[in-house]
Amino acid sequence: MTEIDTRQLEALAAVFRVNAVQAQVQARAVVARGALNIKNGWRANATATAGQHARLYPLSISYSMLPHPTGASAEIGPDKSRPQGALGNLLEFGSVNNPPHMDGARALAAEAAAFTAHIAAIGAQMGRG
Repeated sequence: MTEIDTRQLEALAAVFRVNAVQAQVQARAVVARGALNIKNGWRANATATAGQHARLYPLSISYSMLPHPTGASAEIGPDKSRPQGALGNLLEFGSVNNPPHMDGARALAAEAAAFTAHIAAIGAQMGRG
């Protein structure tokens, strides 16, 4: 019977297991920070565009971290259970009589480059082991 030395393979597998856990923790932190930045940007944009009839709308914008088995996910936007939160679709996308404000889309676009850079940094760090 031939014996194969698998110590190096087992050591590499252990590195992958540790790095995967570290990458998930770091990804959750990046997603949480990005979601907070988008929420704050959306609120700022909405405050500037909502007008006097939707003064409470910016305060309806929130975010929630969602469970994800291999990383992180967040839901960001107006909470319809908060005052004027139900105006979100109308204000964001407009209607026949109202132009779209795209406050959330602008906040997302403003955060995209930083978010991508942070995720890439995690990948590069994990690649170095």
